[in-house]
Amino acid sequence: MSAALRPRLFLRLSEIWSGIEGRNVHQSALGSHGLCDIFQLKVLSTRKPPSRFFGSCQAKALSEKKCVPCDSKNLHPMTEESASELIQKVPGWNLQNQSGVLKLHKSWKVKTFIKGLEFFQMVANVAEAEGHHPDLHLVGWNNVKIDIWTHSAGGLTENDFILAAKIDALDLNPLLRRKAKPRMD
Repeated sequence: MSAALRPRLFLRLSEIWSGIEGRNVHQSALGSHGLCDIFQLKVLSTRKPPSRFFGSCQAKALSEKKCVPCDSKNLHPMTEESASELIQKVPGWNLQNQSGVLKLHKSWKVKTFIKGLEFFQMVANVAEAEGHHPDLHLVGWNNVKIDIWTHSAGGLTENDFILAAKIDALDLNPLLRRKAKPRMD
């Protein structure tokens, strides 16, 4: 990935500014939405500290990450602002606010009822491997819907976006209905 395309991460230096001139600074940047594991920058001068500056961050794709166990004591739902940033990394998924709880939602149309059950089995295999389980709905005979949220946190966490990305990585096309081609009358 070229340097121009790498995400930029802003870091406030007010707490670490003094005594670091000429040193490399390593910073864990997991934050509330885990966009980057580690980044490195070199502080060139401390004469006039800027309010913020940025260094390169090579972000791991969500589908390459692993869901972390939900420790309900330390687990808090992310803000709507953070969720709005991460939703861009899982195209086709929507944010839904249901009674004050943010959830990820996506719908598909499958070819048959049996294909819907096969779809759920593929999703279940991923969910079980990640230890993070979505709400699965087969509505009618061919409408598949998935809602993902971290029940123990009462909203969205990075785990939800990781699971959504892993579901998107599945080869579901053989199970899905094809859109009708426009007629040329």
